[in-house]
Amino acid sequence: MNYNTSYNKIMTDENLMETAKHGNTSYPFHFYYDNLALFDFNCIEWHWHTELEFVYIESGTVTFWIGEKHFILSEGNGVFINSKILHRFHSPVEAIIPNFVCMPSFIAAEDSFIYQKYILPVISSSLMFQIFYKGVPWQSEVLSIIRQIIAAQDGVSSCELVTASLIQRLWLKLYENADITYAKDHIDNSISSQARLQLMMQYIHQDYSHDISLDDIARHARISKSTVLNLFHKYLHITPINYLINYRLNEAALLLSKTEKKINSISKETGFNNVDYFCRLFKKHYHLTPTEYRRTKLSVSYLQK
Repeated sequence: MNYNTSYNKIMTDENLMETAKHGNTSYPFHFYYDNLALFDFNCIEWHWHTELEFVYIESGTVTFWIGEKHFILSEGNGVFINSKILHRFHSPVEAIIPNFVCMPSFIAAEDSFIYQKYILPVISSSLMFQIFYKGVPWQSEVLSIIRQIIAAQDGVSSCELVTASLIQRLWLKLYENADITYAKDHIDNSISSQARLQLMMQYIHQDYSHDISLDDIARHARISKSTVLNLFHKYLHITPINYLINYRLNEAALLLSKTEKKINSISKETGFNNVDYFCRLFKKHYHLTPTEYRRTKLSVSYLQK
């Protein structure tokens, strides 16, 4: 297969919007043949984009966090993620997830009747995502079309025209069967909540090396502590302080694998004032001591050379 397998890092701005360009203005579609094992910690971290996204589970099992929902999909199933919806993927082991993203305008021009009647109602609805299970007849048909789109990317003659045609068939199935009830209040509240959450996550990502309390997070977002707790629980299924600790541990793991800094220095640099406390938390999270983790990463790096 000639699929693109080199895209294995998600880059986002301060609002967690993905900064990578997918396709171009003349052909706003891009296909990725991703293996979660190639991403740091087998995880595609929180991000969002204006493009529509379709993900197929070719092998493995993947945990998805999309908006405020959390679910697991196994091989042969898939999911649609609507425009501007915050999401994250993870697999405990290797998982192959072919996926493609496209602007809504790829299906039909924004000033067209088709866009107004068949596309805008979906991207303006309360539908954040749609799971496709192979055991449900109409969803099985969608999965078949997704597989055809994936196959078309492997050097098929007239690939672009075939892809555009299949995308329209895919969208028709989604439009005819998904619940696309327009719910403006729900959308407005969801956008506002996600914006608040993104602001708090951004604050943690920037200042994680300093002492941060729940009061600090609430003050930064200009909301109450109870609202902070509710938003983190609703969308990320974790407390803000545990999110902070996990982010610090993630940054510490990156430093262990990519630098020769001493463990004591890494502990302080990532916001842990007590190295013994840091080592206990690290082992609990990664099931390895910092030294063992570094040794494992160095061994993997050596074998890949």
